[in-house]
Amino acid sequence: MVELIPARLSILGHPQRLAVFRLLMRRYPDRVPAGELAEALDLKPSTLSAYLSALSQVGLVSQERAGTSLRYRVAMTEVRRTFDYLLLDCCRGRPELCSPVSFPSAPESPPMSDRRYKVLFICTGNSARSIFAESILRKHAGDRFEAYSAGTRSHSELNPIALNVLQQKGHDISVLRTKNIAEFHGESAPKFDFVFTVCNQAANEECPAWPGQPVSAHWGMPDPVKAEGTEAQKGLAFHQAYGALLNRITAFTALPVASLDRISLQKAVDDIGRTEAGACA
Repeated sequence: MVELIPARLSILGHPQRLAVFRLLMRRYPDRVPAGELAEALDLKPSTLSAYLSALSQVGLVSQERAGTSLRYRVAMTEVRRTFDYLLLDCCRGRPELCSPVSFPSAPESPPMSDRRYKVLFICTGNSARSIFAESILRKHAGDRFEAYSAGTRSHSELNPIALNVLQQKGHDISVLRTKNIAEFHGESAPKFDFVFTVCNQAANEECPAWPGQPVSAHWGMPDPVKAEGTEAQKGLAFHQAYGALLNRITAFTALPVASLDRISLQKAVDDIGRTEAGACA
């Protein structure tokens, strides 16, 4: 493995190959379609293919065929081995320089305390999916969680079909408004315990680091706003998005958060994000 380190560093030394690698790290453990990577990074398919091939050849990225498309994921075991070498082997005899930032087998973090947790749901426009998630968590577990939502490029107003669905489900829509993610940065902003992205575009964008390193996961699902067809068909898409989020949030609120260590909690929320996103309630 040691002989691969120079090649891996050389591959990652290219700015655009590094950008591909970083995006896949943000999306881990998802397998991301090549087309989505190209769109997110504004790369030609042939250029992206060359970058992915280079990353794959040195073992940093794996690929899997799903139907007619290829999906890519960071090869996390090899990534960790690379960081192990850089941060442990190269720092041999001076662990105080490396251990605070190293990835491998550090002692497990203690469970989160039993308190009211702050949760942020992020989408691009903050007009439908993230608003659904905020409303569902507030209604069904507001005694245990403080729910917030925001958009990376928030719209000026909430989607009217989304508001209609929420009213039908018995939610108080008077407390809702669109919010930009910038509102939740700064000294006076809430310190979040969990941050979830509910659309691929927001997950693929590079958001600023969150203070306190909250547990994060990607719970992506189709955008109901883009549904086509009759008014009934469009409405069904919103109901399906609501139902899928209700199922995921129900699973999330059932987790014994206070008794799980961070690694177990991270795996649990990642698993929830991989559940079917087409269910209806």
